Amino acid sequence: MDKKTVTFLMVSNRKGVTKRVVVSSAWLKAGLGLVIVFAIVASACVVDYLGLLAQSIENKRLRTENQQLKQQFQVVEGKLNSLESGLERLKGLVTKVRLITNIDTEDRTLKLAIGPLPRTGQSVAEAVGNSGGETRGPASVGGAHMPNGEEHDGVFYQKPPVDELDGELAVEGQRDYASLAIRIDQVVHETTMHEQGVVELWESLSEHQSLLSATPTIRPARGWFTSKFGYRISPFTNRPVMHNGLDIAAPPGSPIMAPADGVVSFAGYDAGYGKLVSIDHGYGVVTRYGHTSQIFVEVGQHVKRRDVIAAVGTTGRSTGPHVHYEVRVNNVPVDPQNYLLDE
Repeated sequence: MDKKTVTFLMVSNRKGVTKRVVVSSAWLKAGLGLVIVFAIVASACVVDYLGLLAQSIENKRLRTENQQLKQQFQVVEGKLNSLESGLERLKGLVTKVRLITNIDTEDRTLKLAIGPLPRTGQSVAEAVGNSGGETRGPASVGGAHMPNGEEHDGVFYQKPPVDELDGELAVEGQRDYASLAIRIDQVVHETTMHEQGVVELWESLSEHQSLLSATPTIRPARGWFTSKFGYRISPFTNRPVMHNGLDIAAPPGSPIMAPADGVVSFAGYDAGYGKLVSIDHGYGVVTRYGHTSQIFVEVGQHVKRRDVIAAVGTTGRSTGPHVHYEVRVNNVPVDPQNYLLDE
């Protein structure tokens, strides 16, 4: 049986030059099939490559967009943290203002003596420290006494389990859009509540203007706290003793200001306090300023908030230049830091 062939004639432009190629029909079909297969494979590769290229470009765009979203998330989270911190400070300030102006119905003297209760997960020491806004300087510079040490109370104020039903985050430290949305909802809700509370507080304060003017809400001197209110080791006897005020260290001669309106009830020398000034602010509130170097007021003199009444010194039982600042409510010593609003 003869095999079919296909003859290809290749004619040159030169006369008499002709080439002939004879190819079997089967080989020709096989070659055409291979060319078709190769063309299909090549086309598929090109299409696949173009798809991968497009996907790579899209992935690059998505990575860039994702990075931008992460940065935006961090910015929003940072602003939310600042807002939450501001709300906490506002909450403490409103609570303190209500307390010192006697707007709350609970016993004012007792609460001022013990200070604010700790929040959930916060120790007693942290609550006391945060309420006073203590600023520490060098303990030995002009200080009359060394501050007490504090220990965290981990037994009575352990962190409770998370309550998801009340909108708390299920995973501590979780950082995603869902948790951020929950926090934003909480902040919006708290902001609304605080706004209502501030409006009510303003209305109440309008009726308590004279009381607010007579409430010692600023520091009597600029300096650093070297000894707080409460029990401490006496620098003279080295034994625990009750310290009824705050010691604020400052350079000798620094001005001591009246923290509120009042009448000077004492201006003279005391064996323990040295040169001492007392101001009666009314409403049962009296403030005292000890160890001063000079006294600029007289008994019976009316003073306004921020009037200079004395100068920082080290008279009496003192180990360095400072002012010993006391607040007494109905003759009961209370923590002056519970009154301070200029923190």
